[in-house]
Amino acid sequence: MAIHFGVLPDDLVQALSGHLASDVNSSQQDIRVLRLPHPRTGVPSLFIPHETSKISSILEVHAVSPPNKRSWFTEDSVVEDGKLLVMTPIDPAFLLIPLLETTIPAEGMTANFRPADDVLEEAASKIVQPPTSASDDFISSEDVSYLSSLRCVQAVMRRVCEYKDITPEITVFRYSPDKVQIYLRSKVSRLSDQSISEVSRTMSRNLAKDGLFEDGKEELLAGEYSMATATSIVTDIFCTAARIRAACDLLSQYLPRTVFDKLLSSYDLASLDAYVKGLREEAMALSAVNMNAVEAKESKDLKDAGNDKKRKAKGSHGVEKLKKANVKGMAKLSSFFHKK
Repeated sequence: MAIHFGVLPDDLVQALSGHLASDVNSSQQDIRVLRLPHPRTGVPSLFIPHETSKISSILEVHAVSPPNKRSWFTEDSVVEDGKLLVMTPIDPAFLLIPLLETTIPAEGMTANFRPADDVLEEAASKIVQPPTSASDDFISSEDVSYLSSLRCVQAVMRRVCEYKDITPEITVFRYSPDKVQIYLRSKVSRLSDQSISEVSRTMSRNLAKDGLFEDGKEELLAGEYSMATATSIVTDIFCTAARIRAACDLLSQYLPRTVFDKLLSSYDLASLDAYVKGLREEAMALSAVNMNAVEAKESKDLKDAGNDKKRKAKGSHGVEKLKKANVKGMAKLSSFFHKK
């Protein structure tokens, strides 16, 4: 049996341990792997639904494969495959948005309210294609339709769709791009909060990439408001824009390009864009100055090397004097060496 190492959330580890301790076969039946399109790229990716009486979530499966061959040591055994499987929770809304986008009717038409399973079945019919080879790397309609049975998906459908409760047991939905933007903006608002952005390494890297962690730029990220200076309001607005842009960039990893562009355009980031553009132009100008300095130094080095070569070819002072000596009437050295 193949052995793999994985990093999983605590609740899933406990659930798996319970299944394995009771019955191996039951664990295989209860844990289902779904192959769904990645929200940003559309590439078939693996997800695991995890539901208990208290928890309903979906985990994204990441495979971390080392470039060189590696192994794992576990107790007295060696696992030849050095791959690491990492499972992390993903917001079901990210999976639903690109699926539900396919159900938007043609321009001038209005979509009807339908149950969640009907909506997802339509989405499946538009994205699912039969496998073109023996590979199992394809998306099945069963995997897409299975989402409607998850409690976390049913809850998210109310956030990204218009809905009507027909009866306590029956609710119908219609995808709403406007509600999607409201939901995403609420995420941006939470992620751009200073207490959240400071602990996110990804957002910190994005801010550093724009030069906001350089010396002299600390006040742009402090978010402190002072009535003593006229620039404090501008600084506070600029700080907010920087964090909003970093939060949007973070969400872009799980959003279709069209949805992300619409989200980004809903914010006024003109001042931040102008600042970043100025930074890049300054960096390019500095790079050009450095390049000119390097080229000037190389030209000088080549010139100096040429002068050294000329000096070496000229010879020493004594040799030069001998070259100028009057040798008229002197016998050649070869005349002393002849056959007798």
